[in-house]
Amino acid sequence: MNFLSHYYFDRDTTNCYHTLGTVLPDLLKNADKTINIHPEKLHHPDKNINDIILGWQKHLEVDRFFHSSGFFVARSHAVKNLLAPAITGSPVKPFFLGHIALEILLDNLLITNNKVSVDDFYNHLNSCKTEVIKEFLNFSGLKDTDRFFKFYEEFKRSRYLESYVHNHQITYALKRICMRVWHDPFTPEQEEKMTGIITAYRGALQVDFMSIFDYISKLLSPD
Repeated sequence: MNFLSHYYFDRDTTNCYHTLGTVLPDLLKNADKTINIHPEKLHHPDKNINDIILGWQKHLEVDRFFHSSGFFVARSHAVKNLLAPAITGSPVKPFFLGHIALEILLDNLLITNNKVSVDDFYNHLNSCKTEVIKEFLNFSGLKDTDRFFKFYEEFKRSRYLESYVHNHQITYALKRICMRVWHDPFTPEQEEKMTGIITAYRGALQVDFMSIFDYISKLLSPD
């Protein structure tokens, strides 16, 4: 799941460090794909740092439920099949594109249906102290944190997730993600076709997209 989809499950929390923990694995991956830490089994005496760890554990749990769900398997396959003809000749694998397109579409639908507040999300991140985050990263084994913090500060400043309300920005987000692997993943014509397909599929997904959030919520709270 993407940033706001993870945030959905803890949207009512007042704990900024827990919120940060629920999206930190993806923030680190976006900052530098070579970063590889596993703090989920650690415990720290400082409450704020331990709250980040608990949020990190929640992230892993949500992703596990999501990627093993029938919803993900069926919907990502459907998006893949729709997008594949539009990207003929592109180096991007249709399966990869279908996977990330579905995740960003879910973020879009959460925003446009007022299920989450992007402003609240960013307020949580801005409330976390840099020294606490750095101590967490050092404790987890990441000593050189400069690249992460450069990305993280720009992520907060740009408030990029707000752009997800626009369908053409979903295509742009997909392109940006693909550019981490492929220098020039799509032609302008392919991007135009992708936007049309994504817009149409978004309408179909609108009908029952909340079912996956309800499903995961029940697994997170079996009682």
